[in-house]
Amino acid sequence: MDWKERITINPKQCGGRPCIRGMRIRVLDVLDLLTAGLSREQVLEELPDLEENDIEAALRYASRRVDHPVLAA
Repeated sequence: MDWKERITINPKQCGGRPCIRGMRIRVLDVLDLLTAGLSREQVLEELPDLEENDIEAALRYASRRVDHPVLAA
């Protein structure tokens, strides 16, 4: 599953923040629910327009955003 097919960024939507499949559900919304302790099943209940692959895409997107090289001096 390629997260790039599910994560969209539109400057005219949600302030240009990454969203799920063009909906007004931000990646951050999904991550916040997961970090609040909700299971994937509970997130899907809370946001019924989401699909299981959307949650996976949000996690993969976040992982790629924080993975950066550290240069040693």
